[in-house]
Amino acid sequence: MDNELMQLSENLGQLLKAKNLKLALAESCTGGGLCQIITEIAGSSAWFERGFITYSNQSKMQMLHVNAETLARFGAVSEQTALEMVQGALANSEADCAIAVTGIAGPEGGSVEKPVGTVFIAVQTPENRVCYEQHFCGNRQQVRLATIKFALLALFSAVESFS
Repeated sequence: MDNELMQLSENLGQLLKAKNLKLALAESCTGGGLCQIITEIAGSSAWFERGFITYSNQSKMQMLHVNAETLARFGAVSEQTALEMVQGALANSEADCAIAVTGIAGPEGGSVEKPVGTVFIAVQTPENRVCYEQHFCGNRQQVRLATIKFALLALFSAVESFS
């Protein structure tokens, strides 16, 4: 496991635990990679509530209550879908904050409008919700690892400012 990601995960866990917050994850393009790095940390059950791996549109609708109209109108890889995913992760868990990721890791699946490496990362805390559009370079593994790193850093920053 990547040492930098392990350290980020551990730091996030310490912060969540100190603020008495629980985390839920909703993953698509990372396929459980966020859940894996979080659960590599001994004692993560004190701050990690659950994870949803919703690779298909059907699973996004069933498990996270993403609206079929959102998927049809904006696509699975969109700000709108990521925001509905993060809301669904919170609504279907006992967590206080959540991360949702959806994107195109490649090597196929990209388009002119949404090339390979396009990822939407939604982060929600009790105080706010934000979605980031990122364009990562590299192969499938590199895009997924960059997504995980960005997601951990984004949530850390959001939780750090939470009072």
